[in-house]
Amino acid sequence: MVSETGDPGRGRRNAAAPRIGSGRAIRGLALVVAAAFLAPAARAQKPAPLYPDFPSETPDSFEQRTDSFDHVRRDVMIPMRDGVKLHTVILVPKGAKDAPILLTRTPYDATALTTHAASSHLGPVLQGYDNATDVILDGGYIRVVQDVRGKYGSEGDYVMNRPLRGPQNPTPVDHATDTWDTIDWLVKNVPESNGRVGILGISYDGFLPLMALVDPHPALKVAVPMNPMVDGWRGDDWFHNGAFRQQNMPYIQEQEATRRNEAKWWSGHFDDYDTFLEAGSAGELGRRHGLEQVGFWRKILAHPSYDAFWRDQAVDRVLAARPLTVPILLVHSLWDQEDIYGAIAVYKALEPKDTSHDKVFLVLGPWHHGQEIHDGSSLGPVRFGSDTALTFRRDVLAPFLARYLKAEAPKEGVAPVTAFETGTNRWLRLASWPSGCPSGCSVKPTPLYLGAGLKLAFAPPAAGSAPFEEYVSDPAKPVPYRSRPIQPMGYDKGQSWSQWLVDDQREASGRADVVTFVSDRLEKGVKISGEPVANLVASTSGTDSDWVVKLIDVYPDEVPGQPEMGGYQLMVSADIFRGRYRESLEKPAPLAAGEPLLYRFALPTANHVFLPGHRIMVQVQSSWFPLYDRNPQTFVPSIFRAKPGEYRKATQRIYHEPGRASFVELPLVTEP
Repeated sequence: MVSETGDPGRGRRNAAAPRIGSGRAIRGLALVVAAAFLAPAARAQKPAPLYPDFPSETPDSFEQRTDSFDHVRRDVMIPMRDGVKLHTVILVPKGAKDAPILLTRTPYDATALTTHAASSHLGPVLQGYDNATDVILDGGYIRVVQDVRGKYGSEGDYVMNRPLRGPQNPTPVDHATDTWDTIDWLVKNVPESNGRVGILGISYDGFLPLMALVDPHPALKVAVPMNPMVDGWRGDDWFHNGAFRQQNMPYIQEQEATRRNEAKWWSGHFDDYDTFLEAGSAGELGRRHGLEQVGFWRKILAHPSYDAFWRDQAVDRVLAARPLTVPILLVHSLWDQEDIYGAIAVYKALEPKDTSHDKVFLVLGPWHHGQEIHDGSSLGPVRFGSDTALTFRRDVLAPFLARYLKAEAPKEGVAPVTAFETGTNRWLRLASWPSGCPSGCSVKPTPLYLGAGLKLAFAPPAAGSAPFEEYVSDPAKPVPYRSRPIQPMGYDKGQSWSQWLVDDQREASGRADVVTFVSDRLEKGVKISGEPVANLVASTSGTDSDWVVKLIDVYPDEVPGQPEMGGYQLMVSADIFRGRYRESLEKPAPLAAGEPLLYRFALPTANHVFLPGHRIMVQVQSSWFPLYDRNPQTFVPSIFRAKPGEYRKATQRIYHEPGRASFVELPLVTEP
């Protein structure tokens, strides 16, 4: 069924409702399909009105008048190779000719994403999530947004991050085949296009451009995955190094319980801290919500470790084994509160394959998840001195897309790596990542030691000093990951979920169950570019433990022009590691109680300068709640099934003596 109208829509249009358009290329198809659809109805007797003397004022059908619109809207059902049809919205600027197509595939409702306003103008219609509206409008692109199979207007079955055909997917279709079939239909049925297609998107919609690269259609000329979901166990949405991100449970329910996300998560508390603490374990909270009816939740319960289920789906591993033929621009947010792992992981997997140095590009911006298509002047209280997101869209995204999608566009101009340096607030054009500066710099892994007296220094600990710092971790009073009351995950008005990675860490540093090491005031700047690596020598009196390490920039006591930043403790890089996976990510094992053990794990990428007058801080703790589920601190087969009596206090020790020194390995930049 095909319709062509400029109606921006005030609600979801029934994708099966036929509309016959005026475009020559689709008129024939519309008539054939409409005839087939309407033939049975023509034979059926029309029911008599209920009250003939007082009829309804609503017509049997209503055709919106859209002659004055600056665009044409087409709602189509595109057939896939297995016969399933996917609902697709096509927005064509009026008068477009030889225009490239920008495609986004989404589980978040193609109709809603293309009807942000009831306007005759394309700009307001697109102004919202996942539309880099200024780039689309200025570039004259044909905008295409498609519901993935099983969601909203599309037919078929929904599977979270549908794996590729193979061990995890016995069907003949996946996101790679669906993208191929979609692009093939578009270049044959959108006469205004020049036959070139780019695919872009954010988050889940950023995962989908990566899937398009597995077996790319010849018409696919460029992919832009922004903040993509890549590895759900190592460091994106579902786990971080084995610790479960339980505040994603409402998302799992809403995304999978119904086709149109109609089953909403309920709560009996204003504070998420209370919600998750009262339930005990994530498994118990899921049971109370009936979540085991949902297929993906059952898979999470069955695969708490990094087994083949997760490894086979890790997109960086998948693409590393495939030829690289389509140019890709990976966009990473330095304070991405949802998918801080993925873009960098894909860059590391693909960059060595780019022997011609014209296929793999990377952007690092000072943003939260998806902020690159909104205002980028600040994040929470942190100001950047300019609209960094606008700079990205104007100076990187727009010319990059044009280079591959428009024959007349310049072929040079975008650097292999465009990285924003936080602290100094400047953009850098780099040849690779990490490289620190445009030329003449070196990046050297350098230990920053946790020392006696809660001191942080580049000098190793001296003999004779106190051997460790100690704290008690109590699962009954876990450390909040932000100030209470804690809001649910979400982007509704008034919610601040997107800002939690830049929250002031002073509240945590004052807790007895958080050990805090601080450097002296810096005489000169300290720059890092890359992934800091935690090297924690620690013991626990229990048989399992979580370890959270946070690298923090401590501002001077007073900041002229912004007094609220006086003494601010800004996280630069932080992550969690579940101790049971110290020896193997696939096979958990209990920890030896009381024995100092080494825990080594990478923290998220940073590109930051600790300025003169600032101090560097490292915080260590054993819970980050309720973002992550509590560790019982007693080894149990499944933490999802932990019983109340299995959650026990533990005495934690962080060692800092010769031979057992804890440190954070900084990717330290040395400039000539």
